[in-house]
Amino acid sequence: MLLSKMAAEGGGKEMNEIKTQFTTREGLYKLLSHSEYSRPNRVPFNSQGSNPVRVSFVNVNDQSGNGDRLCFNVGRELYFYIYKGVRKAADLSKPIDKRIYKGTQPTCHDFNHLTATAESVSLLVGFSAGQVQLIDPIKKETSKLFNEETSAK
Repeated sequence: MLLSKMAAEGGGKEMNEIKTQFTTREGLYKLLSHSEYSRPNRVPFNSQGSNPVRVSFVNVNDQSGNGDRLCFNVGRELYFYIYKGVRKAADLSKPIDKRIYKGTQPTCHDFNHLTATAESVSLLVGFSAGQVQLIDPIKKETSKLFNEETSAK
């Protein structure tokens, strides 16, 4: 009823327009994409400015045709997923690997594209306190932690 009333008030021109958001006395209603709606551990919008999000991609050339892998961080959490392209949303409730860091947060990361395979990828992660960690999110293991002494200062 509300949408038909809005279209009637706007005249014939707006009748064909598809609304992606509208405001009522209860609040703002907004159409969200699947990836935005199912985002893990939603962070309130006003606090996102202090938590930069970084994204890294790698192709592992596996036999299934889904060789692209995606890594991103949100605050103190680091996620690793199979990336199926922009037309198919990843199931964000089922990451290949998820890590939560207590004392520091990831600020940057990148894959070693030269050594990446379907069974193993090397991901280098930099942290806010100066540490650098080498991990393999497919094997779910941590290889090395560099600059560990900087976190004690």
